[in-house]
Amino acid sequence: MKRETIGQLLTIGVLAGLAGGVAEVAWISLYAAVSGTDAAAVARGITDTVGLAGSSPAAAGLAIHMAIAATLGMLVAAGLAPLRLDGARLYGALTWVLAVVWAVNFMIVLPLINPAFVEIVPLGVSFVSKVVFGLATAMCLQFTGRAARARATA
Repeated sequence: MKRETIGQLLTIGVLAGLAGGVAEVAWISLYAAVSGTDAAAVARGITDTVGLAGSSPAAAGLAIHMAIAATLGMLVAAGLAPLRLDGARLYGALTWVLAVVWAVNFMIVLPLINPAFVEIVPLGVSFVSKVVFGLATAMCLQFTGRAARARATA
């Protein structure tokens, strides 16, 4: 793979991951508004989980969340690129991948490093959060793939 192609793939992955991260924030914010809970508690939980204390733990948690989302987007874009998935197969694959990420995080990793984080929102809400991430990421990858194909045929 050419260096510029790898760079484009990673850039698309970052953008797709950020789209997924924003979708998760929107979902958790909606859940918090409807349930009367504090959405910032999730961001503070992220800060607590990585062991960073600061003057603004919610802002730090949001920044950490978005950095992880961008990284996950790059990994997913690079991992799925050879498969050349499109349409429903792309959406299905990303939903499945993010469901696995959720299961590993919420059933194995987080209970070991910060059990309190698992309790901040109901498991179903956190699961939907990851599905929303997958759908937003798939949408971004779908649109960027179409744009790339259109440029290639022009």
